[in-house]
Amino acid sequence: METAYDPITRALHWLNAMLAAMAIALAYGISGTPRHSDARAWLLMLHGSVGIAILATMLAWAGWRLRHRAPPQLPVLTRFEIVLAHATQAALFLLFVAMPISGYTILAASGRSVSFFGVVAIPPLVPQSGLLAQAAVALHLTGEFLIYGLLALHIGAALMHGFIRRDGVFERMLPRRG
Repeated sequence: METAYDPITRALHWLNAMLAAMAIALAYGISGTPRHSDARAWLLMLHGSVGIAILATMLAWAGWRLRHRAPPQLPVLTRFEIVLAHATQAALFLLFVAMPISGYTILAASGRSVSFFGVVAIPPLVPQSGLLAQAAVALHLTGEFLIYGLLALHIGAALMHGFIRRDGVFERMLPRRG
């Protein structure tokens, strides 16, 4: 019986991990640049573009998972660990969909289009509204800290399984060798 995730699921996981790391690094860079500067505008465009790529990755992943089930859980996990893992993964999935949508809403409700790597402009598809933009900012900032906490939990659990317990859970999502 196969206990590892399929190659497409593993690829989407690691693609999303790389995109998330880039989005976080760009967000950190944005916070350190002066308002209304060209550097800030460029970082915001890149951050938004990576967010759109995350949304596309998550939608592709959801479509894939509808037709390809996860492998069975290993018997080394307790019921609590399985519930915690599923809850963490579901929350991360929802946040990785909600964050790009709230980011887009911030700009669109402010009457601005979103540029995808400076190549394609996505027009505002929501009404211009300062209140909606402020609500989207609040959701985006709340989501930011939720993602940090959940990623710390997810990565910490993966490292615990891989390097302390050495129980095979970590290896299920690693790229295959040879």
